[in-house]
Amino acid sequence: MQGLGWIAAIIVGGLAGWVASTFMRADTGLVANVILGIVGAIVANFLLRLVGISASPTWISQGLVGFAGACLIIWGARQLRGR
Repeated sequence: MQGLGWIAAIIVGGLAGWVASTFMRADTGLVANVILGIVGAIVANFLLRLVGISASPTWISQGLVGFAGACLIIWGARQLRGR
């Protein structure tokens, strides 16, 4: 999560992961929510940079990017498991 410190990245990642798991009706715990949010933000930021878009390093924008990335990861995991 570019532009955010480690503590802020964990907080924003946890919130983004929690919102995404609630939105996608995934049954994940607290640690999984934090991991989903942080990894989701990394994946989404990478994908956005591939198309020439750079998310601003604010809590809100990184939270939205983390949410979108976490939803993408949950969706991808479901596709791999055949759900």
